[in-house]
Amino acid sequence: MSATPTKTRTASTRAPSARRTGVREQAAQTTRDNILKAAIKVFARYGYEGGSVEKISKAAKSFDRMIYYYFGSKEGLFIEVLEEIYRRMNDAETALDIRLDTPVEALKAVVRFVSQYYRKHPEFVTLLNTENLHKGKHISKSLRAREYSSPAVSVIEQVLAAGVASKEFRADLRARDLYLLIASMGYFYQSNRYTLSAFLGEDIDQPEAVAHWDDFMIDTVLRTVRAA
Repeated sequence: MSATPTKTRTASTRAPSARRTGVREQAAQTTRDNILKAAIKVFARYGYEGGSVEKISKAAKSFDRMIYYYFGSKEGLFIEVLEEIYRRMNDAETALDIRLDTPVEALKAVVRFVSQYYRKHPEFVTLLNTENLHKGKHISKSLRAREYSSPAVSVIEQVLAAGVASKEFRADLRARDLYLLIASMGYFYQSNRYTLSAFLGEDIDQPEAVAHWDDFMIDTVLRTVRAA
C-alpha cells in the first residue's frame, strides 16, 4: 500500500524541475534570438565598425556579457548575422512554387523572386555591402555559407534542365552563370538606387520604374537562355 504514495510523490517533485528546465532553455533561446535580430538591424544601420556590442545589447534589451556568452565575440555574432540572412533567403526561395513542366514561367518566377526579395529586405543588401567592404573575411569563416548558396543554384539548374528537355532553352548554359546574371541585375539596382537616381536624373525607386526593371530583367534572362 505504501508504494503508490511514494511513486506519486516522486512524479510530483520531478515535474516542476522538468518544467523549470524547459522554461530556462526557452528563455535562453529567446535571449539569443533577440540578440541576433537586434544585431541584424544594428549592423545594417551602422556597419560592422559602427555596430558596437553596446548598441546591439541595448537594442536587444540585454547585456553585453550575453553577446559574448552566446556568440563568443562581436565577429562571431556578425558571422551568425550573415548566416541568418542567407538562411532566411534560402527558406523563402525553398517556399517558391516552381513548376518544372513550364520552364519559362518557372524562370520568370525565379527572376521576380530575386528582384523582389532584395527590395523587401534592404538589410540583406546593406549587410552584404558591408561584408564586401571587408573583402568577405567574415563570411569566409562561416561553415554554413555554402549550404545556403547551393539550393539557389540548384533551383536554376533544375529549371534549365527542364527547359533543355522541352527544347526551349540552350543546352550550353551553366546554372552558376545564370544565377550570377540574375543576382547581379537585382542586387545592383537595389544597392545603387539612390546614386543611380541622382546620376540618371530620375527616381528609379518609383513603382513604375521598378516594374519596368523587373520586366527588363526577365526579358534579358529569357533572351539569354532561349534556344536558337
